[in-house]
Amino acid sequence: MSWLPAALVGHLWQSTWFAAVAWLATLALRHNSARLRYWLWTTASVKFLVPFSWLVSLGAQFEWRTAPAVARPAAAFVMEQVFAPSVLVAAPEAMSQQTPVLPLLLAGVWLVGTAAALFWWWRQWLPVRAALRAATQVTLPGHYDAAGLAIMASPSMLEPGVIGFRRPVLLVPAGLVERLTPAQMNALLAHERCHVRCHDNLVAAMHMAVEAIFWFHPLVWWIAARQIDERERACDEAVLCAGSQPADYAEGILTVCRWSVCSPVTCVSGITGSDLRTRIEMIMANRVGRRLNAIGWVLLATAAVTTMGGPIGIGLLDGAAQSSDAPRPHLARLLAQGQTDQNALAFEVASIKPNNSDAVGVGGLGWGPDSILARNQSPASLLRMAFGVQADQIIDTPAWAATEGFDISAKVAPGVVFNPMTMLQPMLRKLLEDRFRLKVHHETRERNVYRLVRLRADRLGPKLVSAAVNACAPPDQKDAASLIAAGRGCSAGPVPGGISVHGMPIATLSSLIAPSVERVIIDATGLTGNWDLDLAFVNQVQDANGDGPSLFTALEEQLGLRLEAARARVDVVVIDRLERPTTD
Repeated sequence: MSWLPAALVGHLWQSTWFAAVAWLATLALRHNSARLRYWLWTTASVKFLVPFSWLVSLGAQFEWRTAPAVARPAAAFVMEQVFAPSVLVAAPEAMSQQTPVLPLLLAGVWLVGTAAALFWWWRQWLPVRAALRAATQVTLPGHYDAAGLAIMASPSMLEPGVIGFRRPVLLVPAGLVERLTPAQMNALLAHERCHVRCHDNLVAAMHMAVEAIFWFHPLVWWIAARQIDERERACDEAVLCAGSQPADYAEGILTVCRWSVCSPVTCVSGITGSDLRTRIEMIMANRVGRRLNAIGWVLLATAAVTTMGGPIGIGLLDGAAQSSDAPRPHLARLLAQGQTDQNALAFEVASIKPNNSDAVGVGGLGWGPDSILARNQSPASLLRMAFGVQADQIIDTPAWAATEGFDISAKVAPGVVFNPMTMLQPMLRKLLEDRFRLKVHHETRERNVYRLVRLRADRLGPKLVSAAVNACAPPDQKDAASLIAAGRGCSAGPVPGGISVHGMPIATLSSLIAPSVERVIIDATGLTGNWDLDLAFVNQVQDANGDGPSLFTALEEQLGLRLEAARARVDVVVIDRLERPTTD
């Protein structure tokens, strides 16, 4: 489901399993107080409004600058992936085949569903509002226990119910008091006072917001039904515990049912909600849930602290690790090796200096077992390498980023095995984020492109040969500069009169020649592994009168490859922020 935001998908499944845990807890507590089960269902409802990732972020706000280095255990990192999963980014090939129509359609359906839910509740509220406007104040005689309740009588036939949050009012149908005995009326008043005391209207309104936002999730409607069941049962238990006789209370409820209709709005706490037959049977049996003992409270409190405090604790560990430069695990290597270091995806030290001696791009980038060396590279070229995209896929790049060159020397942390094929791109992105203050977002746009294909399936050109094994990191070389000087390291870049690539995937060629044709180039050669090539051609964009073969001719004659025009949707990286670095 790459067309859905990963954060939303993660939040939905987190809330689903949280509700499942709450359901299991209510089963274990089925013989205890209904109010306890009611609050369990309420926490399941609140979970839909509070993503665990927010709690992790809250914990991460606390910085422990004076604390010693704290290494997070591997289990903590696994929990972080559960509580705050990273946003999934589709590969460019996958995104190029996606269409924005489906996400927009789904967003439209969601808005329509939310609007429909709000409109339906507004229609249901209209008769309640009309009944309240037509109501008059009622003062009951002293033998009625109405302390703390504002009572109003309405000519409507709506059942007795509490309306409002801050100043709740008990609305009753006119003439109902005369139809009930004082014992029956006092039992009903005790029921409504319990709703007011526990703020049941406010909780019901909050869950209505959950239903409006997550109307597509059937679990939220099931939680609503469970909440109403336990809410009414809890008030029944409170009435019986207050001393009302079961027969009086049950007969009062039945009388209300004969002379009124149920309230249509769940945030108006009435007296006839839930399964009425089951409630009457439990009332007549005088069945009251037993109180939770000390051990039960300890277990319940431990589960609550673990569930809600766990994400905050993960955020605290994360903040402590960041402020003390402690190692942070990376999920892929964690699963493969059992332990890892998140710092492996960031350079330990990096030196950046402006280069004003040569034309921008005349230099190159290479690496060794523990370092990289870039000479006179523009931020625009670094962006292309960092995101594995081509020139036409970088949008809104500042003008200076293509005209200013920098020399960069960076080393990884001691003991980290540097694999440029898998680690260079994320490390370059981190370097750009830290030193160039880079911020981006991804989009999918339709573009005129070229497909790089083989001219013949049975052979390649004379200037395209497979690279030697381990060309990127020969064991007798330890420094990136000496690798480049010896011509033995992985390197790629423009040279006078063409392009030179050593020990790199064929997709690197696509990235290097894209500026010469001013289009995105999609590698469709099917060539795997690393390659050496030297391509001599005249850049028609920069030198229309140059002497030599064009890029199209050079590709066919020297490499046995060809560019085919096409149209495709491709992933583009939109630059939101990019600043000149602080040099050192």
